Amino acid sequence: VQLQASGGGLVQAGGSLRLSCAASGRTLSTYAVGWFRQAPGKEREFVAAITRSGGSTYYVDSVKGRFTISRDNAKNTVYLQMNSLKPEDTAVYCCAADLRGSYWDDSQYWYWGQGTLVTVSS
Repeated sequence: VQLQASGGGLVQAGGSLRLSCAASGRTLSTYAVGWFRQAPGKEREFVAAITRSGGSTYYVDSVKGRFTISRDNAKNTVYLQMNSLKPEDTAVYCCAADLRGSYWDDSQYWYWGQGTLVTVSS
């Protein structure tokens, strides 16, 4: 499966963005999907994950209450709604699919898309 993340951009602190992770090649509904981010000079960090059905979601503590992960299996797309953005949310955001283990562990995802840059100005 090929993944393509989009929706990044420049936004002021307190603003919102919605990222999309669109899949092609295979049906995304067969996979759990995660979002990860990597800020300049930092390691890649888990942000959020969603199960195949969308029945369960998981978030890193720093985004709980601000970010929402969801999926539309009919559109073969997973979304990350980001509200109340902070400068520390600035990073390249990537989506990943086909989870083989723990949802927070980036080494447990089989497929990765190219990232989309989110820049939050203060």
